[in-house]
Amino acid sequence: MTSPFMQRNSLLALQTDRRWPAGYEYRYVPQVGSTMDEARAIAPHLSAPTWIHAGAQTQGRGRRARAWRDPSGNLATTLVMPVQDVATELVSLASFIAALAVYDMAHEMIGSEQSMTLKWPNDVLINGGKVSGILLEGHHPKSGPVVSIGIGVNLVAAPQSNTLEQGAVAPVALGQFMPAAPDPNIVMGSLADHFARYWAIFRTEGFAPIRAAWMAHAAHLGCDITARLPKETHVGRFDGIDTDGCLLLSTRHGPLRIAAADIYF
Repeated sequence: MTSPFMQRNSLLALQTDRRWPAGYEYRYVPQVGSTMDEARAIAPHLSAPTWIHAGAQTQGRGRRARAWRDPSGNLATTLVMPVQDVATELVSLASFIAALAVYDMAHEMIGSEQSMTLKWPNDVLINGGKVSGILLEGHHPKSGPVVSIGIGVNLVAAPQSNTLEQGAVAPVALGQFMPAAPDPNIVMGSLADHFARYWAIFRTEGFAPIRAAWMAHAAHLGCDITARLPKETHVGRFDGIDTDGCLLLSTRHGPLRIAAADIYF
C-alpha cells in the first residue's frame, strides 16, 4: 500500500519534472510558524529523512535567533534527518552540503551568466548578493539524534537592505536573474535532488570531496576578510577551510583556525 508520504513524493516529482530522491519523504504544510519548529515536533516520529516545505512561514529564524523574513512565494523548507549512524563531530558538516545543494539548484535555474560564489560557512551569493540562508539545529529525542537543516531561498523577493545589520551582505532574489521567479515546487525538487547526491558522496567518501567542491566556489579566497566573534574581531587573508570545515585565516599575529564567526568582506 502506498503511504501518504510516498503519494506526496510522487506528486512533487510530477510537479518538478524530476524523480524525487529515493529514501527521502516530503511533507507540505500550507502555513507554519517555522519549518524548524515543525521539524522538532516530528523528530521523535521519523522513519526516514523528511523535507518539510511550507507554503508560508510566519516566524522564520536564522543564526543566533535572528529573524528570517520570508515573503510569500519564497522557499521555506527544512530537512529533518536521523543521524544515529553519523559521528557527532561530522554532523555540522551538513551545512556545507546544504550550501552546495543550494548553489547547484540556483545554477540550474539561472545558468552560467551570473557570478555565483559561496560565503563561509553556507551562504550562497549571486553577483555578491545573498540569495539564501541555512540554519542547523540538533535534537535528541529518545529515538536517537536528529539534525534539522533549515533552508530559506529568496525566489520572488529579498529583504530591504535597511532591515539588515550594518555590514551584512545585501540580499538578492533568484527571480532577479530570470525572466520570471521560479516555481517553489520546481526549486524544492531540484534542491532535494542535489542534497541527496552530495549527502551520498559524503557518506561514502567523507568530507574531502565536499570540501573540494565548496573551495572551488569560495568567495574572496586569498583576500582579506573580517571575522567577528562574540568577544573579538580578526582581519586577515582567507586561506580556505580545513578538514573540519573551520575557517583558516592568516593574520598579522599568525594563522587562525575559526570554528564559528560572522564574516564580512
